[in-house]
Amino acid sequence: MLNLTGSASPLCDGVSRRDMLRIGALGLGGLSLPQLLAAEAAAGTASRHKAVIMIYLVGAPPHQDMYDLKLDAPKEIRGEFQPIDTNVPGIQICEHLPRLARIMDKLVPIRSMYGSPNDSHDSFICYTGRSFVNQPSGGWPALGPVASKLLGGTSHTTPPFVGLAPKSGHPPYGSPGHPGMVGISHSAFRPTGPGLENLVLGDLPLSRLDDRRSLLKHLDGFKRQADQTGMMSGLDVFNQQAFGLLTSSRLVDALDLSQEDPQIRARYGKGDPNNYGDGAPRNLEHFLTARRLIQAGVRVVTLNFGRWDFHEQNFSEAKNTHLPLFDQGMSALVEDLHEHGMADDVAVVAWGEFGRTPRINQNAGRDHWAEVGCGLLAGGGFRTGQTIGATDRLGASVAQRPVHFGEVFASLYKHLGLDPHAALLTDLSGRPHMLVDGRHAPLRELI
Repeated sequence: MLNLTGSASPLCDGVSRRDMLRIGALGLGGLSLPQLLAAEAAAGTASRHKAVIMIYLVGAPPHQDMYDLKLDAPKEIRGEFQPIDTNVPGIQICEHLPRLARIMDKLVPIRSMYGSPNDSHDSFICYTGRSFVNQPSGGWPALGPVASKLLGGTSHTTPPFVGLAPKSGHPPYGSPGHPGMVGISHSAFRPTGPGLENLVLGDLPLSRLDDRRSLLKHLDGFKRQADQTGMMSGLDVFNQQAFGLLTSSRLVDALDLSQEDPQIRARYGKGDPNNYGDGAPRNLEHFLTARRLIQAGVRVVTLNFGRWDFHEQNFSEAKNTHLPLFDQGMSALVEDLHEHGMADDVAVVAWGEFGRTPRINQNAGRDHWAEVGCGLLAGGGFRTGQTIGATDRLGASVAQRPVHFGEVFASLYKHLGLDPHAALLTDLSGRPHMLVDGRHAPLRELI
């Protein structure tokens, strides 16, 4: 718990040294702000910055019922859905994704994703591009913590990495991407996460971000009191900037959707803010929040969407609970980025940890299938309006251009301005590591 009015080892102004250290090394979801700000000073900042929005489709979506329909397969494999034309000749996707079909020129469906070590539910590969088996000392870090470590923040008023992942019944479903070997100081700031209840300013919880005026009143009052007592002058420059993040309204503004154009909010819609089973919400406002956070200076935003583990009633679940909402949120985000002139600077990826079985089971569901899955890319200055890869007639295995998760990560790191094959990370035993496995290069199709 962060307490701004402690009493241990008081200084002459009545504020404890322990509390000042807590402010100086503020752990907003594990984020060490002085370290963040020092990295910012070393890296420099720009008015525009490259960023990534990563959407984890919790539980693994059915690839053959979204972007890779198999009309020539037997009935027990092809399923109930029909393909529709998109605005790119020759590309068809599921009939329940009509909004995405209308903006296919801005998208890249990947139909040949592979790389999951097995078919167990874990978000790890979606956030790291690597297997969770045989990890180095400290573990592989997710993309967000790597960006925090190597790039720092774009300013002292926003963290570099934000995770919009609320607590879930199955912990990997609620992960925003963990820091691994780069350390907890580069964890996500989680305004909707399980650590929120521990972020308390005196008696004011940050969960009251909806009451923005009350929050700013308390923070501004504390800042004025600190300045009057001379407390701020005792901190080094990075600690002062870290304290400035607490008292700035920039992050609060980004999270306050009431400031957004009502027509844009209506385009995104609300969806369902409640967790779907042991998975994540189908919260469409998270898509809009992600865009606003990037505008505020965040480098990486992750959000978790739904629970796509349709072992039963795959087609009714997809049609009635997930596909239309994903279609609305994803299309609104992509269109919004283009309209705001952000499409070249912000790369978007949406995917799950594996695919689903070709054969429909006796409960009208599809089971786990690690052989092949799908992904969807947008923005990033990528060459869009194309598909990458293909599966066989049954959607069971890769037939053309296998795409490993690591290749997408190499592309994302390159987009952020990082060399994916430079030995920039050191594990806890002191061994250097590349950002991605050396076998995986950026996707040449996107250039």
